[in-house]
Amino acid sequence: MKQNDSSSSQALTRRTFLQHTAAAGTVVAGLSTGLSKRAFAANERLGIGVIGAGNRGNSHLNALKHIQDEDKSIELRAVCDVYRPRMMKTAERFDIQGYMSHEELLADPSIDLVTIATPDHIHGYQALDALRAGKGIYCEKPVTHWRQFELTKTLAKEVAASKGVFMCGTQGMSDTAWRQIGAFVREGMIGQPIHAECGYFRVGDWGEAGMPIDDPEAQPGADLNWEAFLGDSPKRDFDVSRFFRWRMYEDYAGGPCTDLFPHILTPVMHMMNAGMPSVAVATGGKFRYEEREVPDTFNMLVDFPENFTVAVLGTQGNDFQATESRGSASRIPVIRGWDGALTVSDDKIVFTPAHGSNKEKQIFDIDRGENMLHFFREFIDCYRNGNTDTISNMDLAYKVQTALIMAYLSLKESKVVRFDPVSESIIL
Repeated sequence: MKQNDSSSSQALTRRTFLQHTAAAGTVVAGLSTGLSKRAFAANERLGIGVIGAGNRGNSHLNALKHIQDEDKSIELRAVCDVYRPRMMKTAERFDIQGYMSHEELLADPSIDLVTIATPDHIHGYQALDALRAGKGIYCEKPVTHWRQFELTKTLAKEVAASKGVFMCGTQGMSDTAWRQIGAFVREGMIGQPIHAECGYFRVGDWGEAGMPIDDPEAQPGADLNWEAFLGDSPKRDFDVSRFFRWRMYEDYAGGPCTDLFPHILTPVMHMMNAGMPSVAVATGGKFRYEEREVPDTFNMLVDFPENFTVAVLGTQGNDFQATESRGSASRIPVIRGWDGALTVSDDKIVFTPAHGSNKEKQIFDIDRGENMLHFFREFIDCYRNGNTDTISNMDLAYKVQTALIMAYLSLKESKVVRFDPVSESIIL
């Protein structure tokens, strides 16, 4: 076996990561000498900037505008995007300042919090820049790209050291069912955890229908910063499909594994109180949509040193669910232990004792379902109160993303992938 440093894809990542972070450090060095520690008055509005003006960025803005109008606790102040027509349209719609670069937005002293809704391979670098600029950070999943384990590790360490407020955009964590089940597991209801299963099923290839090309005639230049879009990915000549339909390409995305599975693996790893993964294997491929580079079907098994396995299944070729889902395409998790299992059925948490157990079946109400507004409000409240333990914090995101990176490399390299906790590295 060999360490990830000697793998061509991983070596490229480490080399370009070091080059990029050196440049990024220069960019943000003048912005802040540390995180802002000032206290906020109860009625003081927090300034928010949104990085990325695509579909997801506009979803952020719509939700945040609702909060702004409802309780006046925040004020939308800026948006940025490397594509000027998209940035200007969004800035005009919300009557806020528009920037072409995230560095300009981060230099704006009126911005306290940022949300990041850009392509996957840019997330981690922009989060690092925002952290070093003293901003509170809400970063869309996945927190990094599957090539960027070193960046993931660095971001986790810097967030921990700075005590910055960070929340990963896995909004399913706003559903209190997963927190309640997590509490039951920690209290010993199911005994020693041993197995969990979950999944994500939908239809769609992220081609023209899912990611329309805004302007087929678009070209790089003053109104489209192609180099900023590429980031640390392999240098390529401009391609209008790659720019607008980036989820289809391995350079920028990872298909169901990194695009969809964070939504379901995050609550499962939270419920099971999982540490870093130890072993991952994966199967799948392009079984329906040939125009894309990334898989449309992905299945992964991950072992953890706490002696349990998590199985995640998924395809973008069919959306049938064996059981009714809680408002999404995700397969409801089942958490199994030596003494019983926990899941959700008919909007109730259900505990089923294992064969031979002297425990009885129990049913519990769920306090609150998934809600994007609640999720954003939790992030805002954490920042205002200086609470770094967000419900989808960087420590959890690091563990989840490591498992996903290991699984993607397993499929790509046709190998069992292991994690070495001593050197904190991925081994192929």
